[in-house]
Amino acid sequence: MKTAAKMLGVAGVALVALLAAACSPDKKESQAEAAASADFQKQLLKQLISAQPGDVIELPAGKFQLNRSLSLNVDDVTIRGAGMDKTILSFEGQIQGAEGLLVNASNFTIEDLAIEDTIGDALKVNEGENIIIRNIRTEWTNGPATKNGAYGIYPVQTTNVLVEGSVAIGASDAGIYVGQSRNVIVRNNRAEFNVAGIEIENTIGADVYGNVATNNTGGILVFNMPNLPQPGHSTRVYNNRIFKNNTDNFGHEGTPVAAVPAGSGVVINSNDNVEIFSNEIADNDTANVIVSSYFTSGFYSDKSTQKDFDPYPEGIYIYDNQFTGGGSSPDHLELKALKLAKFGLGGSLPDILWDGVVDGDKMVDGQVPDALKLCIDNGDAGILNADAANDFKNISTDITPHKCSLEKLPQIVLDLDQQEDQPAGDENEVAQAGAADA
Repeated sequence: MKTAAKMLGVAGVALVALLAAACSPDKKESQAEAAASADFQKQLLKQLISAQPGDVIELPAGKFQLNRSLSLNVDDVTIRGAGMDKTILSFEGQIQGAEGLLVNASNFTIEDLAIEDTIGDALKVNEGENIIIRNIRTEWTNGPATKNGAYGIYPVQTTNVLVEGSVAIGASDAGIYVGQSRNVIVRNNRAEFNVAGIEIENTIGADVYGNVATNNTGGILVFNMPNLPQPGHSTRVYNNRIFKNNTDNFGHEGTPVAAVPAGSGVVINSNDNVEIFSNEIADNDTANVIVSSYFTSGFYSDKSTQKDFDPYPEGIYIYDNQFTGGGSSPDHLELKALKLAKFGLGGSLPDILWDGVVDGDKMVDGQVPDALKLCIDNGDAGILNADAANDFKNISTDITPHKCSLEKLPQIVLDLDQQEDQPAGDENEVAQAGAADA
């Protein structure tokens, strides 16, 4: 009987403890937060579904848990939070949908909020015109991981696009990606701990300036990929701070970005008419700048490439950058071997690494036409021509063939009512925050 009584006593104590826990302030607070998130999601879904042109959807401060994707398909709508660290949409418990927010609309503005821990892409804007993405944070809070969503901020097949004052962290492909678009400005953002910090792909006319790209695998990428409706050209990358992009590549195996060497500052692949100027580029362990053709990209496949795809980077102009460090510990075995053979154990690859592949069909009297050259006017910056087309037989550091200049590209001007004029290269608080971390 004593034993039974003792057991009942223990059970009673346990029951009291459970009841106390159920009624504890923490439990009540958790239940209240869950209820608030459920109500917030219900109301937001209703607002997005019933939105009309001209609507402004105001989101309050708070962290809200959402378990399904959001979508908007109505033109001329603004979504506005209370700040990228005040209004937080968390998809940590997402059970439905591929994105956090998917927008198929024009004249769209989103600003002052955060999207965290989505299963797939955080913010995707598809086939819209006049898009403003301002003061948005996308982040996977667990840090770099292959399981993270591919893209943070992701406008694709868009025209007249402004991405500014935003922060992208932890994407397993690109933090800020603009693809197959026209007339684009990406300015005053911060990209960190992504595979690609900022990527401009198959886009015509882009200005990328005032950004901070650090702790990514590759800082800023300008790519052309085959089998897409539009080849890209005419991108200016300037007045950025691109440093210490040495995070191990955590991209999904088989994707193009998974081939980017850790330690890449700026990477140009198969893209034409690209200017890189007036940047601070430092301490990227493979190379501060890489210029490569599709054939040496690491994802080349002649079986899947359309016939009219141009795999050669042409009309590349690098000038007036400030280079520091870099090239001391390249990724990929072939690059390690190249550094060792050419520069020894204590040496470093030059600031600019070029695969040396050119289009023989476009040569005139055995020379690359001036307009198609890789031109460098950058003080004492060096180059390594890997001569990849000839199995690396004539590796060269002779910069003489690259001492040239090209006609400069025009500034991108957006036709956006809400765009505030800003001198090229001005840095806002996001960019200034990076200076303290250098």
